[in-house]
Amino acid sequence: MNFITVSNYDELSRKGANIIAAQVIQKPKSVLGLATGSSPVGIYRELIARYEAGDLDFSKVKSINLDEYLGLDGSNDQSYRYFMQKNLFDHINIDPANTYVPNGCAEDVAAECEAYDARIEDFGGIDLQLLGIGLDGHIGFNEPADIFEKGTHVVDLHESTIEANARFFASRDEVPTKAVTMGMGGIMQAKKVLLIANGAAKKEIVQKAFFGPITPLVPASILQLHSDLTVIYSEN
Repeated sequence: MNFITVSNYDELSRKGANIIAAQVIQKPKSVLGLATGSSPVGIYRELIARYEAGDLDFSKVKSINLDEYLGLDGSNDQSYRYFMQKNLFDHINIDPANTYVPNGCAEDVAAECEAYDARIEDFGGIDLQLLGIGLDGHIGFNEPADIFEKGTHVVDLHESTIEANARFFASRDEVPTKAVTMGMGGIMQAKKVLLIANGAAKKEIVQKAFFGPITPLVPASILQLHSDLTVIYSEN
């Protein structure tokens, strides 16, 4: 594990973008596993700026996102498909046909989950997976549980996750209580993993996840077993 402590969010974003940019430059046909939430926004801004400067080409890249709220389609401004379009895809030259987000409105959600795992396998796995971490240690929407879920699955969101996401909705009652998330199998099979964490509130869970015991009660702790893991943490 490569654990990097930086002084602020801007530095975190630059260093994270450096790692992703290097991946795309070294392998133009990279499969990027992408994340949503407030933490990666700065990285996406950096990548957009580098694309606009002519330093990056995403035309051959494939992206596959971690998760989506159950019941929200891509036109909903709180869906993760919408988030990715607004914060990255609409501003770079990635082929829309090569951007994948779980379908939260699939008629057969079990089939959607199986198809998502099959897609990752067809791609030969993910080259670089970007992750954030929740206050309870969740990655994607893999919440604390008795076991590590291997495949893409539907999860009941914990109260702490619903509370954390309520700020993005008009009211707490509008926050979805279920999501479709990539499982630990897809994440752990990524060739490289980059996890970012920002803010003093994340300090305790970062310590538990990367310097404590490996347990499904702290889902991110499984990343200690990954052969190529970089964690970037900023307390400010």
